[in-house]
Amino acid sequence: MDDTESAARPPWQDRYPRGLDWALELPSRPIDALLDDAAATDPSAPFIDFLDRRFTYGEAAGLVAKVACGLQRLGVGKGVKVGLFMPNCAYGVVCFFAILKAGGTVVNYNPLDAERELVREIEDSETDIMMTLDLAPLCRKLAVALESTRLRRVVICSFGRALPLLKSMWFRLMHRQEQARLPADPRYLSFDALIRNDGAYEPVEIAPLADIAVIQYTGGTTGDPKGVMLSHRNVYANACQLRAWFTTAEPGHERLLAVLPFFHCFGMTAVMVFAVSLRAELIVLPRFNLKEALQAIARKRVTLLVGVPTLFNAINQYPNRARYDFSSLKISISGGDTLPRAVQEKFVALTGCLLAEGYGLTESAPVASCSNPLEGIDRAGSCGLPLPATTIEIVSTEDGERVLPAGEIGEICVRGPQVMLGYWKQPAATADALRSGRLHTGDIGRMDRDGFVYFVERRKEVIAVHGYKVYPRIVEEAIRLHPAVADVAVIGIPDPVRGHAPKAFVVRAPGTALTEEGLRAFLADKLSPVEIPRSIEFRDSLPESAAGKTLKRRI
Repeated sequence: MDDTESAARPPWQDRYPRGLDWALELPSRPIDALLDDAAATDPSAPFIDFLDRRFTYGEAAGLVAKVACGLQRLGVGKGVKVGLFMPNCAYGVVCFFAILKAGGTVVNYNPLDAERELVREIEDSETDIMMTLDLAPLCRKLAVALESTRLRRVVICSFGRALPLLKSMWFRLMHRQEQARLPADPRYLSFDALIRNDGAYEPVEIAPLADIAVIQYTGGTTGDPKGVMLSHRNVYANACQLRAWFTTAEPGHERLLAVLPFFHCFGMTAVMVFAVSLRAELIVLPRFNLKEALQAIARKRVTLLVGVPTLFNAINQYPNRARYDFSSLKISISGGDTLPRAVQEKFVALTGCLLAEGYGLTESAPVASCSNPLEGIDRAGSCGLPLPATTIEIVSTEDGERVLPAGEIGEICVRGPQVMLGYWKQPAATADALRSGRLHTGDIGRMDRDGFVYFVERRKEVIAVHGYKVYPRIVEEAIRLHPAVADVAVIGIPDPVRGHAPKAFVVRAPGTALTEEGLRAFLADKLSPVEIPRSIEFRDSLPESAAGKTLKRRI
């Protein structure tokens, strides 16, 4: 039991789902073995539904073998980095598993990245081959990268050919200008040419604990972009932890809506790989559009919805939500950012679907703790209990070593099989984040006597006011209590007297009126004087990342 060193019974075991043991045995296997298992168990089971183009597990496994064979002929093997530069689509799922099966390492790229960031990550990760779609904005960026980086091959997948016949014809006709043609350049290869083989790839011996499966770029625990090295064991284990945690999920009978981008760790593991571990069907949308997501939930009878808080808040605020049928939903899971209790309660009241909250970060592949209201494992304000085989400790921010007693606020630290190998080519940053066998998350939180974890704030976002610590999340929660507030973000700004002071950026709910004076009066009995924002600015919206997180650095 290398991932559960402590023999002591953790306090949270008594609050676990019935029949689930914290000291769960998690096998060490390659990630792509999950797809092999699903295809062998039921090859005819539905796997991918991309805009009504459907693939069974057997069909997908056969295509994965051909892509893997084609990649190996391009030189892909252990240590070779292959990038995925595309929005959610069937190609993304197939290519992800094929790269791993060929023995390569996946590097996930955000298709919205600027050329400068794309070039930087290609060079830093040592990506040799990129797989993308024949969409002009993507191909233009890669044309620049191909001339200015180590990138040597680009595989181009036809977006139109991934669609059903009628939709494909419509796309080719109506979006002709958005489509890129395959250049007459040997460095470019079509997907069709790549898979022109018998699928007889060469099996690769994978060491799940040591071999890097994915390099995932993130701000890390210090805010600087880093490549997080996730092993096969990290991602495989995290998907299995989630499968074990949600005890009511039925293998072979679930449908997950894939609206989170697969190029982010949350969408990659907690949607794509989690779905395969359940032998579930993935209802894949290429981008987030609330109306299309609601239509998919109702029409495709989605049973599991994984999203970020802004998704659930958007559903709450959508004026026509009553038109859509949510009765198929068994449970929804929120992660990637803090879930306001008011958003959670309103979503449950409107849809009748329970909403769990998880905590994690890219460095933990990503989920470390989760609630499970279907099993009664929920506590107001908490992001749940540590997952099986996972230990969470609250450590003193002063010495970074002393474990604090229940109720005290400190840094959240994680141990478990999902904790990363380290940061790519950054030994100093790795040593700082992985200390004494713990992942130091840089997040501030507490744990109660029963083991429930409470996220308080990102450490770097804590505001020091006159020597007092002000936690933006606490201020945001108080502001959200006002019925005229649709969204809010709080940051620290320089203050000549207090050193720093909180500033709130507020989005009013449609059809409401709210003033600075009115909001401060409302907060007078809900926050201390140092917590009440010194400045309040009203905005029409707040900037968000592709994964739906509020981007405070852009405010």
